[in-house]
Amino acid sequence: MRAFRDESEQQALQQLVTKRFGMAAGTYGLALLLTWITVAGGFYQASIDTAVAGSVMILASQLVFSWIFYRGHNLRFRDPSLTEPQVLVALVWLTFFLFHFGDHRGSLLVLYVLVLMFAVFLPPKVFIRYALLALFSFVGMSLLDVQLNRLDDPQAALLQGSVLLVTLIWMCLFVGYVYRLRQRMRQRRFALQAHQETLRGMMRQLEDLASTDELTGLYNRRHFLRRAEAELSRLRAGHQSGLALIDLDHFKRVNDLHGHATGDRVLQAFASVARSCLRDGDILARYGGEEFVLLMPHTDAEQFSACCERLREAFATAQPLDVQLQAGHLSLSVGLTLINAGDELDDSLQRADEALYRAKGNGRNRCEASWTTANA
Repeated sequence: MRAFRDESEQQALQQLVTKRFGMAAGTYGLALLLTWITVAGGFYQASIDTAVAGSVMILASQLVFSWIFYRGHNLRFRDPSLTEPQVLVALVWLTFFLFHFGDHRGSLLVLYVLVLMFAVFLPPKVFIRYALLALFSFVGMSLLDVQLNRLDDPQAALLQGSVLLVTLIWMCLFVGYVYRLRQRMRQRRFALQAHQETLRGMMRQLEDLASTDELTGLYNRRHFLRRAEAELSRLRAGHQSGLALIDLDHFKRVNDLHGHATGDRVLQAFASVARSCLRDGDILARYGGEEFVLLMPHTDAEQFSACCERLREAFATAQPLDVQLQAGHLSLSVGLTLINAGDELDDSLQRADEALYRAKGNGRNRCEASWTTANA
């Protein structure tokens, strides 16, 4: 589930980056169109060669950026949408364009704001750097025009520079506010994710509590039945699973002679021994009181019998924690059966119970089998 969520977030981020790159590329296309509209309208106060040079700069930069974005995706960039180089090239083009626009450049001063809008989501220090570059570019360009006597009204250029300064100061303040807002939202998102992880952990704990026996740590009866039904539904023709009912012999006598605390230690000792004797995929559960149930997928009669005998012998030599019992006080009886594809779990449990009843009747501390299935 977590891997799927991470993949969805990665896809959403990739879509956002692609849209941001597409918007920047579209803006460059509009800039290219604007260049030639001003040339056609007679507002461009320079040769056609300079307009061609500006257009070539736009096209060349976009070709490079597109190659990096679409072909160089395996390269590592702090900002995969290439926002900073896009803004830098746009400021260079805009300064070059307005330098050849003369007294009419005031009407296009808003283009600085448009270019810097792509840098709004950069850190404030980075944005301020580009804002200063825009301001110094315009002021330097205006001073150069004054020196070359290219401006009919130098005071208009001063007014334009002042307006640009006020606008850039306002944008810097706005970017700082947006950055702080994003930081708060990120902290809240991290906090929300932490709460979600805590809730998931609590849900897992509740699921564990609902599916396990508190004393032994084994599955409980309800969870076993659910797991067993799922395993049997996946059982294919020609394959078998082993089912066993296990009863601890004379357990009531242990409780009566040594107390219920000792009985609890005996149950825990059986659970520990069983874990060491069984495979990872085997399903063992406390079926009730001193009775346990075992489902061993993909086995046969010989393997299943050998496993249950090994479990019986290991339990006979077990020593419960903090309990001193005489030798021979611990033993168990086992009723075994095999399940084929199509068998009902209830019928299989009935056969195992009948085999367990025979084991008890024959003196306990033994394994008895009922291999005949409903489909035999």
